[in-house]
Amino acid sequence: MRLHGRVTDLPRAARAVAELLAALGEDVRRPGLARTPDLVAAAAAELFAGVGQDPAALLAAGPAVDGPDGVPVALTGIPFRSLCEHHLLPFAGTVSVVYRPAGRLAGLGTLVRAVELASARPTVQERLTDELAAALERGLGAAGVLVRAEADHACLWARGTRTRGATLVTLAARGVYGGPARAEALALLPPAGSR
Repeated sequence: MRLHGRVTDLPRAARAVAELLAALGEDVRRPGLARTPDLVAAAAAELFAGVGQDPAALLAAGPAVDGPDGVPVALTGIPFRSLCEHHLLPFAGTVSVVYRPAGRLAGLGTLVRAVELASARPTVQERLTDELAAALERGLGAAGVLVRAEADHACLWARGTRTRGATLVTLAARGVYGGPARAEALALLPPAGSR
């Protein structure tokens, strides 16, 4: 799925990029940078396409079928990318979701689109994981939800400590998977770090 940008003022965004480059001492008129402000603004429109949108609403409105209650559903290895809200640097990896339906099954493509929508905004991985779990619970009325995200962060390897190879793993659970049934959900996921 390719999200369409919601940036409402691309010329303003391009001017802001040009101003940033100029403030950093670059000549935005040189051939290599002449188109950069417009290209960055267009990329931002895609990267920020989830701003102001609710993945729970997408799940609630998406194609769904009645299904058996209590049969866990797991979709693992959903690729995602997002931007760290602290430095606007990318982080990317995979999300795995497990939910226990309460009469309603989501289409698999709808689950993927919900992950893409939730990650297309500046955030931190911890919040992204929690928001996805909440969206699945609200949007599907699921009896239980578990979400695990694993990602590499440019904040670690491109600046600061310049640590390569580290992966952040986050986990959020709701409903029955927030308690004793968590082991059932975790058993459906590949081991952490196997992405």
